Amino acid sequence: MARNLSFSYSKMGMYKECPQKYKFRYVHMLPEQPKYYFAFGSALHEVMEYIYNPANPVFPTLAEALVFFENHWNKTTYEQKGYASLEKELAGYAEGRRIIESYYAKNAAAFAHPLSVEMKSTLDIDGLSLISILDRMDYLGDGKIKILDYKTGKTVQREPDQLYMYQKVAENSPAIRALVEQKDPGVKEIRVAQLSFYHLPTLHEMTFERAEDKEIFEFWQGVLKVADNIRAGNFAPTPGENQCRWCDYRNICPVFTGKEYTGPTGFAVRKAAPAIAEQPKSEQEILSEKIDRCGALLDEAKSLQKEIISLMRKNNFERHFGKQYKAELSRVEKLEFTDKEKVVELLRTLKLLAKVLVPTQSTVAGLLTDAAVPAEAKAKLQAFAKKEEDVKVNLTKAE
Repeated sequence: MARNLSFSYSKMGMYKECPQKYKFRYVHMLPEQPKYYFAFGSALHEVMEYIYNPANPVFPTLAEALVFFENHWNKTTYEQKGYASLEKELAGYAEGRRIIESYYAKNAAAFAHPLSVEMKSTLDIDGLSLISILDRMDYLGDGKIKILDYKTGKTVQREPDQLYMYQKVAENSPAIRALVEQKDPGVKEIRVAQLSFYHLPTLHEMTFERAEDKEIFEFWQGVLKVADNIRAGNFAPTPGENQCRWCDYRNICPVFTGKEYTGPTGFAVRKAAPAIAEQPKSEQEILSEKIDRCGALLDEAKSLQKEIISLMRKNNFERHFGKQYKAELSRVEKLEFTDKEKVVELLRTLKLLAKVLVPTQSTVAGLLTDAAVPAEAKAKLQAFAKKEEDVKVNLTKAE
């Protein structure tokens, strides 16, 4: 008897993006690099599960939810999360706290226990072992349920395929039926009444009514077609600028190497690598290019300013004139905390990390003048600081 194909919405999405990428990930089992947005989303999903856990009779306070978030966040380093630097990770942490605080301000008064949170369902159907994780299910009575999916990306807009998948699973899963029957023993039929995407950064919820049977049927035929292609070993790459730009497998992909990856043993020669077709640039791509160009000009301006400051200080000039602009130096004494990781660890020990949210040079220095911070804590922080003179040049039109 043929074994069911392990399948999920995310696997289907990756195959549609690029069958070759699917092969690298799920046939050769090559892991992708950690992505900060996955780590960020996972941490907030954990918090939502903690808040709504049906096993807890009392909902956690905001303070308890923030402590839970901090403890979960600190289990991994910024590199393990996929952040490029400690500063970016700390900014992510601050954004997570902001979202949780905003969520409590809007929803805490109406907290109610759901039917389930983070329910992992495996449904064997049509030759597939369909794995789904449902963020939250609410029971609406009379066999009707609402499925809510939390989103943490930049936008809440999503394709309906994910909702169709959830509806298919929920209305056919014996495990979900058993869960509903515990709540309502007399139920005869399980129906999805509502499906929602909840965008945590903006607290915006998009709610959809149950999809018609015809829509689900057409969607499911597409799912089965993808599954058939996977079983048949159809993994031809579908290169494109958006697919390939951030792909973790570029260095072994036949599109770029001209060779077929055969596993840890090496490569097989491939006759020809398909070329990436030139596509007209979208407005978003044009905007990205302009941002990069502007950034490059700003970098050049910063470099010139440093050279100007150096020459003016060398010649003891406080002011100097060009043909069109004049330059004047301004000085501000500041404290510099050079060992960032030790400062962050000290702030955690002193329970001051939440007070500054993102430990920048200025926010940490601000603790030294904060009346609420104990003198002993200030002394420990002061030991990490050294005084620096921040010299800036101000350019204005010469009169």
